Amino acid sequence: MDNTLRGTVEMTAAMTILGTIGWFVIVSGQPVMDVVFWRCVFGAATLLILCAATRLLRGAITLRLIGLAALGGMAIVVNWLLLFQAYKLASISVATVIYNTQPFILVGFGALFLAERLTVTKLGWLAIAFTGMILIVQGKPDGGMAGTDYFAGIAMALAAAFFWAVAALITKKLTGTPAPIIALVQVCVGILMLAPFANLATLPANASSWGALVAIGVIHTGIMYVLMYGAIQKLPTHLQGSLTFIYPLVAILVDFIAFDQRLQPTQIVGGAAILFAAAGMNLGWKLWRGDTLALK
Repeated sequence: MDNTLRGTVEMTAAMTILGTIGWFVIVSGQPVMDVVFWRCVFGAATLLILCAATRLLRGAITLRLIGLAALGGMAIVVNWLLLFQAYKLASISVATVIYNTQPFILVGFGALFLAERLTVTKLGWLAIAFTGMILIVQGKPDGGMAGTDYFAGIAMALAAAFFWAVAALITKKLTGTPAPIIALVQVCVGILMLAPFANLATLPANASSWGALVAIGVIHTGIMYVLMYGAIQKLPTHLQGSLTFIYPLVAILVDFIAFDQRLQPTQIVGGAAILFAAAGMNLGWKLWRGDTLALK
């Protein structure tokens, strides 16, 4: 199996795994704070074993790495808290689609903090995504998991995307550091952040809850990180970008099968607009010829 094919298989597996995380969050039956805490605990254990087995721990840890990764870890943990709560309030489908506005927030950060060019084409993709978001906001989805506060869920999904972009911006300063090491530091920071707030006095009482929490930590954190970053090392950027859209599609399918969650027609159009715009942004598609510089 050549590197490109191996990377494609790894990225496909990683995005498929990631697309199922909402189901595990819901069926765990635990408060979001506890879900994220145990994700960090089991994820840290898995990543520590994997990093030790691949000898990544030798000479890899520096004070600079710990400091930057810790800042990114704080943003990632807040990101998880917001996204998991958004699943419960706005549904897995809607929260995941709104969450995929991440590339646009990151582009904004790049223009503000990294002096990256903001072009008319990028602004066009942003306008398409914004239109899609308006269509989604207009109506609640049908089905059994419509959520108790739809608009709060959408706001949380947007905020989660913002904190993901913050973490990504910080991680850019750690270029060359093995990604599993960064992830290990981040989840360890999450344990320290959330331990005072997690409900450790009353632990989950049934095996299904523990099974969901272990899966979120081991599979959706440890194994998913290894698969995803292994794929990134093997694949060209355009192929990476295209395969990431397996994640929201799987999440929407899981939401439909597991919770009978049906999006309204306008929301389907809105979600398609957001995903199409995100694909255009990630893959560098041009909306028209002769793109001109909008902001430097």
